[in-house]
Amino acid sequence: MSSSTLVLWDVDRTLLCVEQTERSVYQDAFGEVVGRPAARMPEPGTGRTTPVAVLEMMLANGIPQGDAEQLAQQMMDLMPVMLAARADELCEHGQVMPGARAALEAMHATDDTFSTLVTGNLQSSARIKLQAVGLADLVDLGIGGYASDDPHRPALVAVAQQRAAAKHGGAFHRGNTVIIGDSLEDVRTGIEGGAFVIAVASGASSGAALLQAGADRVLPDLKDAALLVQAVAELVG
Repeated sequence: MSSSTLVLWDVDRTLLCVEQTERSVYQDAFGEVVGRPAARMPEPGTGRTTPVAVLEMMLANGIPQGDAEQLAQQMMDLMPVMLAARADELCEHGQVMPGARAALEAMHATDDTFSTLVTGNLQSSARIKLQAVGLADLVDLGIGGYASDDPHRPALVAVAQQRAAAKHGGAFHRGNTVIIGDSLEDVRTGIEGGAFVIAVASGASSGAALLQAGADRVLPDLKDAALLVQAVAELVG
């Protein structure tokens, strides 16, 4: 790679899976804020940011629009606290996706390449998840883009690019930034936000659907770390 490269990893269903615990957090936080159980839960694997998913959950469960935004914010304030309280559960039941650790290690070892996150998670939630499964040291969490920065996921690419530039110098842009993620929302984030996209068919979307959506490369999983590093190098030239 002739210049610095910024690699933006998605979290859920790309690097790890903690859906059982996360579902409990959504249920418990909703019940705490609203005072009754949720009849409808967010659909998993869509890639929507947490603020979007929580607001949709409020509306889907009959909360009036006028109250939904305030209650959604209260719920989001609770969620990282509840997630952290389940650290043991995350460690026991959380799964690292096949090949993810080796892929992160390979990218971490690649010269002039900076790995961080662009994720629909709140920053604190992303950190808690990665720490629980032992992946946090393989990405620079401080230069990522998170739903707590902006609920509009494509905007998070620029957030990460600006943070990386402030820390490392130079400029990060569409030509030297790569997203690695599993959802159609990851593909849209790259197209609209300004990054190449390597899609991994490890989530709810098929490889064909990811390719049709506009991914620059599609891999079945992260098991071939050398292939992933090569794909990043080819995209950034």
